[in-house]
Amino acid sequence: FTAYLGPERALWEAHDAARLIETGIGEGCYDDILIDQGDADPFLVEQLKPELLVAAGNAAGQTITLRMQPGYDHSYFFMASFIADHVAFHARRLKGL
Repeated sequence: FTAYLGPERALWEAHDAARLIETGIGEGCYDDILIDQGDADPFLVEQLKPELLVAAGNAAGQTITLRMQPGYDHSYFFMASFIADHVAFHARRLKGL
């Protein structure tokens, strides 16, 4: 975060998805949050830490569906492989299904 938001860690929280869920922002807005994450992503352990987001969701009563995708990294190919699932996920909610 330092390169984007500077050294003041307190300012980072306004941009940290896990922290925002913990504080209740968006409470009741989402029945589920869908996340696809490649298990071969070089940023997984040091930067992305999806387990923190899931833990925050559990603590706040927010359902989070985390799908770890074997062999995928952080590439365009990864995004292209799962975008249809995400479009369908959001379309169902927009249609009220």
